[in-house]
Amino acid sequence: MLSFGVCFSADPPPSRIVELTRAAEEVGFDYAWLWDSHVLWQDPYPVFTLMATATSRIRMGPCVTNPATRDPTVTASALATLNEISGGRMDMGIGRGDSARRVIGRKPVTVDELEQATRVIKDLAEGRPATHGGTEFRLKWAKGSLPVWIAGYGPKALRAAGRVGDGVILQLADPYLVEWLLRFVREGAEEAGRRFEDIKVMSAAPAYVTADLAHAREQVRWFPALVSNHVVDLVKRYEPKDLPKELTDYIAARDHYDYSDHGRVGAEHAGFVTDEVVDRFCVIGTADACERRLRDLESAGVHQFNIYSMVDDPEGVIRAFGKELIPSLGNSAGARGPRA
Repeated sequence: MLSFGVCFSADPPPSRIVELTRAAEEVGFDYAWLWDSHVLWQDPYPVFTLMATATSRIRMGPCVTNPATRDPTVTASALATLNEISGGRMDMGIGRGDSARRVIGRKPVTVDELEQATRVIKDLAEGRPATHGGTEFRLKWAKGSLPVWIAGYGPKALRAAGRVGDGVILQLADPYLVEWLLRFVREGAEEAGRRFEDIKVMSAAPAYVTADLAHAREQVRWFPALVSNHVVDLVKRYEPKDLPKELTDYIAARDHYDYSDHGRVGAEHAGFVTDEVVDRFCVIGTADACERRLRDLESAGVHQFNIYSMVDDPEGVIRAFGKELIPSLGNSAGARGPRA
């Protein structure tokens, strides 16, 4: 059965994020995530402390951090500390760094850097020695488990997720594309002698439960525009024949992207995104329509659906899922992280 997460941007006040996290836990969500983009939003790590002390079951973590704006040793120490505060309820999502890096004029890290940093963070946060910058050391006080989820779109990043991730984050809700992306995760797992079946799969995308499709589309149109940043990067690195048109064709109409409106409803730069693309990339519509899409995602291999909640009524979406979707689709056993 599916587990459900909800992801917030750390807009002030932090108390509101805590309220929404408590509401999510109350109605059956298993995870509460925060974006880690320290210039665009408030720093997520102090907010995690507030979330942890206000809840008892729900798991938490960055979705996603990166290994450049924070040194891997800092991330490992912070998450190991939060693991103690929360009673072992921390996960980590990590990627190459999009908005957190680009908004300060820097490029995302390479996939090799991402993979190495992921190994270092996991080892340190779980109390094992790791070598970083040519020096071996360990956090002697760290203990417990830190499941790590790696975000990616391209074959190279997805193979890395298969080699070292406990989970993979796919930022879209198109079942066809999910299946296409997972083939590379499987290849990476096989390269490393791992079982693909042990890797958890997250679909992360906005959702909106309503019969008013026009309103829902305007609330989430920003998301395919956000995804387009990664697609633009992909088409520079891969031959067109190596990427599905269902992922790449829509960016032909894109002419700019303003990171100051990253992840914002009504962002002007999202005007190029068609309704058809919105409908494929997001989960919107009536409860029945949303359930059909979620079941299709589950059939494609998804274990967790993580709602990007940057809409006009995030609590309404949370409660609609808790009332109309989680009871029939959700993991009744409660929150369970991916196998560490």
